[in-house]
Amino acid sequence: MRSAMVSKSFPAALLCLGMGMGSAVAADLPRRQVPPPLPPAFTWTGFYAGLNAGYGFADRAKSFTDPTYGVVTQSGGHGGFVGGGQVGYNYQLAPGSGFVLGVETDFQGVASAKANAAYLGTTPYYNVSPSLDWFGTVRARVGYAFDRVLIYGTGGFAYGGGSQSANAAAYSYTLPDSVRTGYAVGGGFEYAFTEKLSAKIEALYINLGKRSVAGATYDASVPAYYGTGRSESGFTVARAGLNYRF
Repeated sequence: MRSAMVSKSFPAALLCLGMGMGSAVAADLPRRQVPPPLPPAFTWTGFYAGLNAGYGFADRAKSFTDPTYGVVTQSGGHGGFVGGGQVGYNYQLAPGSGFVLGVETDFQGVASAKANAAYLGTTPYYNVSPSLDWFGTVRARVGYAFDRVLIYGTGGFAYGGGSQSANAAAYSYTLPDSVRTGYAVGGGFEYAFTEKLSAKIEALYINLGKRSVAGATYDASVPAYYGTGRSESGFTVARAGLNYRF
């Protein structure tokens, strides 16, 4: 009788022992770690403002024909420092990588290098056209973002102007307008090194239109010629900038 009871209780004891050992082993196993949530994908969408600086390159024609006195020879290329600020807005169609649409306006000051004197024959010829002291643009931007890297093209309206020449009073005809308008096209590369700050490198071609050459005035008391010359129709700007996104 007793042996029968032992034989019946033995499997039950083994089952309890197995369950206990299983619980102990399960308790010793490391808990499964839940991965932290991924950060949101970077996006270029939003307003921004920043500063830029660079250099403007322009080419002067080596000669042109004055309608009254003949061929005027002048210096070759010249350029100067440009610097200013920009504001704009970007809209990225999909976070992470994807197309980015935007609009930007900028305003630049210009510090041009002085061009060498021009001559009509061997007599000095002084250009009385206004200088280009500032310019601005209003442009669309279309680009593609590879996460924090943005490659874009840009184009739109351009305008510029400056002060009258110191020799303007010696010119007896109508002086050119001090403000000119045209267009701007170009492209660039921008990298966001934080959530708020990005740096860019950009090249723009600015065309403010050619002025026609008017007849020169000759002053025998100097002697010298004074004329409107032939202004450059366009110039190229290479610049670097820093933007803060709001």
